[in-house]
This record gives sequence, C-alpha cells and structure tokens, in this order.
Amino acid sequence: MTNKPVISANSLKKYYPVKQSGFFKKDILLKALDGASFIIEPGRTLAVVGESGCGKSTLARLVTMIEQPTSGEFHISGINAVTSGKVQKQTLRSKVQIVFQDPYGSLNPRKKVGDILEEPLIINTSLTKNQRREKSLAIMEKVGLTPEQYSRYPHMFSGGQRQRIAVARALMLNPDLVIADEPVSALDVSVQAQALNLLMDLQEEMNLAYLFISHDLSVVRLIAHEVMVMYLGRVVEQGEKNTIFDKPLHPYTMALLAATPHVNIKSRQKRIRLKGELPSPLNPPPGCTFHRRCAYMTDICKQVSPDPRQIENRMVACHHAEKI
Repeated sequence: MTNKPVISANSLKKYYPVKQSGFFKKDILLKALDGASFIIEPGRTLAVVGESGCGKSTLARLVTMIEQPTSGEFHISGINAVTSGKVQKQTLRSKVQIVFQDPYGSLNPRKKVGDILEEPLIINTSLTKNQRREKSLAIMEKVGLTPEQYSRYPHMFSGGQRQRIAVARALMLNPDLVIADEPVSALDVSVQAQALNLLMDLQEEMNLAYLFISHDLSVVRLIAHEVMVMYLGRVVEQGEKNTIFDKPLHPYTMALLAATPHVNIKSRQKRIRLKGELPSPLNPPPGCTFHRRCAYMTDICKQVSPDPRQIENRMVACHHAEKI
C-alpha cells in the first residue's frame, strides 16, 4: 500500500514576457520553468539541483502559490491548487510552508521570537493568546530551542539558531509539505550538519514531505530520497537518489557529480569540465539547451530538443543517454 502523495505536479511551466527596447521589437519569452513533473509522498524528500538560473526558485514560487503557472497543474493533498478558489487556496497555503536561505534576512529584527512564531496562528487560526504561546513553546522544544528564548530578539541568536527559529515558524501551521530553499548554504559548515539532522529528525517524527532546493550535491546525498536535476528551466534527469548518484546518465549530471569533493578516493569520479558559460535564458541555444557545453554533442543535439524518457529506472532528457 502506497502513501497518497502530498503533492503531484504535471508539466509545470512558467514563462515571463520580457520587453525589448525599440518600438518594433516584440516581447520575448523567458522560459524560467519549462515542464516539471514530480510526486512527493509523506516522509519523503525530493531534492531539486542545478546552477543559478535553472528554475529552482521559480518552482518554489509556484508550489507556494505566490505565482500562477503559465500552464500545467499541481495537486496538494488531492486538491487542484491551480483551479481552486480563493478560500480553498488559503487553506492549501497553510499546508505548504517555506524555509528561506538567509536566516538573517528572513526574520523580522523588531519582533521577539514568540511574536514571530505566533504570527501565522493569529492570521490563520482562532486560538487564544495562551493557546498560541503553548503551541509556540511546544514547537520551540521540537527544534531545540528553550522557553527562555521565547522573549528574545533574532539578533541575540547565532545563524544556526536563527534557522531553527525559521524552521519552527514553518511548522506552526502543521504543514504537509515544507519547501527548504537552500536552507543551509548561509550557515557555517560546522552548523550545516546540525541543521540537516534537525530537518531529518522532524521529517521522521512528523512524516513531513520536503521539496529541498540546493546546488550542493553533498548535502543532497545526505537528505534526499529522490533527485531532480534542472538546466535552463528544464528537467534533464530525475529519479531515486542512489540510482542517479551511482550511475548518472545525463552529461550535465555527470559534470555536477564530478565537481563534488569526496574524501573517499573510490567515490571520486573522473573530472568532467563544462565548456563555455551558462547560456542566457533569454536566448537559449536551439535543440538541446546543453549541447554547446556537452562533450557528447552531435548534429541532432543542435536541432532537436530531447524529451525526457525512461532509462534504467529514471527519466533522462538526452539523445545519447543509452550510449553514454
């Protein structure tokens, strides 16, 4: 018996019209996200990885319902989040919470920790003041904060402690899905492991689903169950973590993994150097958007954009994946 998905997305796309200077020039489309499909079940983590500008944050904005997709749809707990009405969307938003990258910028410096944690309850529930305080203290205990810290301001905490406060705030409404947008990249390496262990412990205890956005594959290897690799708005490889880490089939995934440092010599992969710079998303190459940087490029790569297809228990968008 399988779990009912917390979220299922089908061909999510987000295009932005960009005006060009000049009277006779037409708007061009920035394809920030160009067809992402995935499912996340309770207690599971889907990691989204790729370089800056690949569409990770755009995906987060769609899933949190900050923006509407250009096309495609997604369901949260079985409810269509794209076509649902205003009242239903408000309910769905409480089921999806986000932990931001910067623990220094995401907390209001003028508010005490207790007020920061209680704010979602004031907006979304009818709990009394005492009930809100009680729930805040219970969540603080879950994330490793003490009752004495309830009345302190964010500047009195370290970066790791501030991220614990941010995690606590995300849990106040008992969400089904937590989006973690580069949640440890602003922390010292010595604190990152603590933050990741906290997230994994909370997932096990509360059966949370995570959409984990990161560019750090060593972090992804630790926390993810499934991995979705993106390049210029498109998904190039997607599947179970061990399947992709043990035997990547897309040249871009290979390059990312080869660039990840390993202490164990046996775990190190042959260094693959990417040629050239990341193309502008306003003017992507024809055919496969990766072909100008790819060592396996042939004529078909220049002309035809590869559709994702199933190969060896994962989805890959590459014309030559079987040969590689």
